[in-house]
Amino acid sequence: MAHYLDPKYDLTFKRVFGEHKHLCMSLINSMLPLEKPIVSIEYQTGELIPDLVNLLRNTVIDVRCTDTAGRQFLVEMQLYWDESFKSRVLFNASKAYVLQLEKTKDYNLLKPVYALNFINDIFEKSPEMQDEYYHHYKIVNIKDAERQIKGLEFLFVELPKFKPQGLAEKKLHVLWLRFLTEINETTQEVPKELLENEYISEAIGYMERTAYTKEQLDAYYQRKIDTLTSRSMLENAEAKGEHKKAVSTALKMIEDGVSVENISKYTALPQEQIEQLKNKNR
Repeated sequence: MAHYLDPKYDLTFKRVFGEHKHLCMSLINSMLPLEKPIVSIEYQTGELIPDLVNLLRNTVIDVRCTDTAGRQFLVEMQLYWDESFKSRVLFNASKAYVLQLEKTKDYNLLKPVYALNFINDIFEKSPEMQDEYYHHYKIVNIKDAERQIKGLEFLFVELPKFKPQGLAEKKLHVLWLRFLTEINETTQEVPKELLENEYISEAIGYMERTAYTKEQLDAYYQRKIDTLTSRSMLENAEAKGEHKKAVSTALKMIEDGVSVENISKYTALPQEQIEQLKNKNR
């Protein structure tokens, strides 16, 4: 039985999309609403495969490429969400757009930049967005969205929200997302729908643990540990912030004479802790 790695981590993501142009083109064409599909790409030199040690310090997976029409594509995987990520995406795409002026001084010759971002987390949590995993942003007129300033487009895909419409669905858009969400260390049997597509099947082959050296596997698992540790630290910090806020609210409610039961109900603090706060506040 084959043992697989998770394609959402640095080493594996870049093994598939940073080393195999046809797979990268397939992913981008399936995800972006391009008027003209990509027929050929070239990776940006110097930023394709960082040193394995550097991978451990980098929370963003970045594959940059340009097609024959001069369009640039920034493909990133964010393992967990933080509020600065959109700003970083905007900065990177804007920088890629502006740097074209080093080759041409004619603004009319500047080519579009597309930022395709996969997020292994949920950041749009409002009820009306609970089933929306695909978010496409353009620079548009607020009164007429058909009027657009072309040059920059941003796409964010929330992987945890993705649910395939049906096992018979064959669109590459769905198949690539199933590859990113269903293949990992717990996979025992690969769904036949994925193996039936030659591109997806090839990508799955690159996820087999035997395709990596011991040093690469060590870097992969250390990266995973670092990511889980960072997430845990962030969650603990958020929990402490929420607890501090709850305590502050409880103290104000104590001053207003609210009962211990109601304070506990509205702050989720244990009644024992509220009693302690009440005694200290006397």
